[in-house]
Amino acid sequence: MKEKQVKRKMEQFLQEAKNASRVLAELSGAQKNRILKEMAKALRANSMELIGANAKDMADGKKNELSSALMDRLYLDEKRIDAMAVAIEEIAALKEPVGRVLDGWVTQDGLKIEKVTIPIGVIGIIYESRPNVTSDTAVLCFKSSNVCVLKGGKEAENSNRAIAEVLQAVLEKNALPKSLISLIPDSSREGVAKLIKMDKYVDLIIPRGGEGLIRYVCDNATVSVVKHDKGQCHTYVDKDAKLDDAIKIAINAKVQRPGVCNAMETLLVDSAIAKDALPLFKTAFDEAHTQLKGCANTQAIIDVANATEEDFDTEYLANILNIRVVDGVEGAIEHIVRFGSGHSEAIVTQNVTTAEKFLNAIDAAAVYLNASTRFTDGGAFGFGAEVGISTNKLHARGPMGIEGLTTYKFKIYGSGQIR
Repeated sequence: MKEKQVKRKMEQFLQEAKNASRVLAELSGAQKNRILKEMAKALRANSMELIGANAKDMADGKKNELSSALMDRLYLDEKRIDAMAVAIEEIAALKEPVGRVLDGWVTQDGLKIEKVTIPIGVIGIIYESRPNVTSDTAVLCFKSSNVCVLKGGKEAENSNRAIAEVLQAVLEKNALPKSLISLIPDSSREGVAKLIKMDKYVDLIIPRGGEGLIRYVCDNATVSVVKHDKGQCHTYVDKDAKLDDAIKIAINAKVQRPGVCNAMETLLVDSAIAKDALPLFKTAFDEAHTQLKGCANTQAIIDVANATEEDFDTEYLANILNIRVVDGVEGAIEHIVRFGSGHSEAIVTQNVTTAEKFLNAIDAAAVYLNASTRFTDGGAFGFGAEVGISTNKLHARGPMGIEGLTTYKFKIYGSGQIR
């Protein structure tokens, strides 16, 4: 009986979300942008309340012995809240994604056909740890005229609720239903299990988080899923690389923020330069307090712990790095094909032929030449923000901004034609 009541409550909640999508369809781009700017202003105005809510989550995280990487993801201060507000303002400044004519033509029968962008509808977003995801995903959905249903991680429960309430207050001030941006009423595992099967009301599920969460959603959802899987990212340093650049790029890719999905997990070094290059890399990473693990060939040159096959398949999300010596670009490609997750991969080289071989052969959402994988990000790509980094091939891939939150329909204009 209780389970039926819970299911009814979820259905009622999602029905309200579905109904709210019709309200969004009536808003102009100018109206949406004005409301988005009000949301940015409201976040700044309520920063102390948000920091207070976040302090509860941080205290619980410390009590529950969350890793330093998770605690870093969880933390909010005035600077991070301002960055959330800036992201909203950048999203407001983007061109209107809905109603754009992608193509148009006239058929032999005289029908005028237009292919026009439209919102997807109701989008369920399941995520862990980072409270800024609440505002980023909510406003991206709003800008693209989608309703969002959010399920954040338990560790950020107070922060997520506080952020959602600030955004909802702006909606209500503008006579809009707060169900346009809402947290699901049952945030338990059972609640998630119900959400991902509600294809009558929900049009898309976007899970972003740990490997276990992604697998569970993909295995059990009846709603369409765009997964934001683990970031098993590599940087390959070729024999024709500028070593000074390679060291800067590798340090940035691993150390600048180790707990994010676009951080490097494995450094691949061409065997032709390994003896000269590896001691330099070790010195740099030792200074950055990085825990190093290496293959047998790496261990023969520098003193590091042993890296197992399991290590090469692990997303650490911490200041830990694997190193493998490979036989040129072919060896690097072979390793990445085996262990890569389709997220972000990089090559450092001055050889144009080698670079193009790598860029063309690697099947990943983002492939870099002479740059850090840390740039795989909606903001860095000019999208304002992202709902995540899609490792899907359909329908969106890589940083998923507002364009990834739209689909299209065909509008056909006739003058009495019959077939």
